[in-house]
Amino acid sequence: MSKFLFGSLAAAFALATVSAPAAAQLSEYEDYEYSDSVVELTTVRVEPGQMDTYLEGLRQTWVASNEVAKELGHITDYGIYANMAPGGDAFHLLLVIEFPGENMQPSRERYDAFMDAWGEANMDMSNETVVNVYNEIREITGTYLTREIEMNMN
Repeated sequence: MSKFLFGSLAAAFALATVSAPAAAQLSEYEDYEYSDSVVELTTVRVEPGQMDTYLEGLRQTWVASNEVAKELGHITDYGIYANMAPGGDAFHLLLVIEFPGENMQPSRERYDAFMDAWGEANMDMSNETVVNVYNEIREITGTYLTREIEMNMN
């Protein structure tokens, strides 16, 4: 029995060794580069029956504020994506914001420009919506900052 087990393990190891890819030979900046822009991905789980309520709130707060940020050039784009197979503990929505790389550092100038355009009343309304509505009907399950890897095909 032990010879059979040893033989099986040896065969499995040999197969894994043959089928394993060769050591990576790619070099950053030669074979691939990271994009300048940064994409923020936020995963959200929404309570059953509350999707329309949450989306309505997002339209008035998150979407509206991102429109202002986009008009000011603070972000490149944004979007809301629905998970079409949200089984188990999976997220339901993916909130995406694309930032120009140079806008990832805090800036008093950009903050002041945004607040001048967005206004204190909208900020107060958004904060109230988060506290009184969002915190009851959704859970943010993750936030990720990503850069696209662009492959050079030369």
